[in-house]
Amino acid sequence: MDMRPLGRTGIKVSSVCLGTMTWGNQNTQAEAFEQLDYALSRGINFIDAAEMYPVPGDPKTQGRTEEYIGNWHKERGNREDFVLASKVAGRSGMTYMRDKADEIRHSPAQINEALEKSLARLQTDRIDLYQLHWPDRQFPGSGFGYHSYHDYETDDMVALEDIVETLNRHVKAGKIRAFGLSNESSWGAMKFIQIAQANGWVRPASIQNAYSLISRRYDYGLAEVSCREDIGLLAYSPLAQGYLTGKYRDGIPKNSRKDLFGNFLGRYEGPHGIDAVNACLDAAKDLGLTGTQFALKFVETRDFVTSNIIGATTLQQLKDNIDAHDIIWTKDMEKAADIIHRNYRSPAC
Repeated sequence: MDMRPLGRTGIKVSSVCLGTMTWGNQNTQAEAFEQLDYALSRGINFIDAAEMYPVPGDPKTQGRTEEYIGNWHKERGNREDFVLASKVAGRSGMTYMRDKADEIRHSPAQINEALEKSLARLQTDRIDLYQLHWPDRQFPGSGFGYHSYHDYETDDMVALEDIVETLNRHVKAGKIRAFGLSNESSWGAMKFIQIAQANGWVRPASIQNAYSLISRRYDYGLAEVSCREDIGLLAYSPLAQGYLTGKYRDGIPKNSRKDLFGNFLGRYEGPHGIDAVNACLDAAKDLGLTGTQFALKFVETRDFVTSNIIGATTLQQLKDNIDAHDIIWTKDMEKAADIIHRNYRSPAC
């Protein structure tokens, strides 16, 4: 397993990260334990969670994912063996996550509350990477993908200085080791970096955004930010929520995410989205690869990627996803990926 630096933190993380958003909904605690044990046995040392997980968000299940992780490492006694990431939700109406709030925000008080609750569920005294799940401001990308930009009022956004200062207080207190961004823009990333450097505060260490063979908008601006500013991408949905495995090519498997939560896959079903998916699957076959191998190895080999976040609902899926990273990326594979991008650009927002 390739180990890579997490920004300028001195922390090393595996190039493959175990995603957990199905635990507590599609996966039981026993299944989560099985996945965690297997991932560590394969050299993965990086686990990504969030206060709102499992997905879709629901007050009845919120926090279960973190609880499962906390129960696991308490039972195993292995907290020092892995790097733990979680996230604080951004502006939304999911007020059930806070004790008293008309809206979820990144105010200092709400960050403080969210962090303490996550620490309690995770049964740990620190979170290694604490991420802003999506922006507090009304940036259009806060809806997890968009095709066109529309400006927004900035008067009611929590000052970025207040957010960074709050996170830095928790770094000094030892409750988090580093902080990261998620679903963020180039402007947002550079502003967080600028504010941190101007005040001598800890810089953001990473950005967790969607990235795959058919969702490559990160290449257009944020990729250079990642390379020049040491704020690498933690790529989520590298398999386009299952589309790039080929599982939906001949129908909808029972209990798949599309079967259970079809609306979550809408970003891949816009104009040319399915055509692009099929082009990826055809290219993989021509290269002697599975769709999973082609898609996951593509992401891992990008210069700006720190770690590729994989998720699975079965242990066999997890094994296949990890094994996919063992192939050697070739010039022919790179050429095939480039042709797909030239033909379809980035149909998934």
